[in-house]
Amino acid sequence: METEQLIRTLAADNAHRSRPVGLVLALALLSAAPVSVVIFFAGLGVRPDVMTAMHNPFFDMKFVVTLAMAISGVAVSLHLSRPEASLRGWGWLLLIPAGILALEIGSEMMMPQRLPMMTRLIGSNSRTCMTAIPLMSLPLLVAALIGLRSGAPARPGVAGAIAGLLSAGLAATLYASHCTDDSPLFVATWYTIAAALVATVGALVGSRVLRF
Repeated sequence: METEQLIRTLAADNAHRSRPVGLVLALALLSAAPVSVVIFFAGLGVRPDVMTAMHNPFFDMKFVVTLAMAISGVAVSLHLSRPEASLRGWGWLLLIPAGILALEIGSEMMMPQRLPMMTRLIGSNSRTCMTAIPLMSLPLLVAALIGLRSGAPARPGVAGAIAGLLSAGLAATLYASHCTDDSPLFVATWYTIAAALVATVGALVGSRVLRF
């Protein structure tokens, strides 16, 4: 009887440890998302002219960029959660948001503009952007790191940085519905800087908590 009990205990322990990283990551992010949403509505909220803004393709494309960052970050993070994995052959996924932004900037440059380029780049919400995206990213970053801890990344610092990018992508998707600066130049500058800050935090924390 004791032997049978031991076998059942070991089997249960093995089943727990073999839980897919993707499932743990998804559950952790879903648990943290309401916290980021509460932060968003408590301090920002959706822009008042959102229904009109939806007719502006550059407003819509902000969500394409931020979701592309989040999705590519999830894909690369899950790949890096394996001990033998590296960025080779996968790093190009992180360039997808940059490629989309480059196409948007090119499209905007070919259109007649009422505002100078520097005015569109600097915008009117740069400080809010630099504060809100990292702040809303923090619960998601904690969740992403918890999810990736169920794996065994060989390069914990890199995995943490990518976790930061996916967290920033999700947070920026929320922020985009508030931001009244729709120019791709603004997105390419300030959203990118905010995401880089979160990725840096992710790399520093990940290098410690994801080590195995």
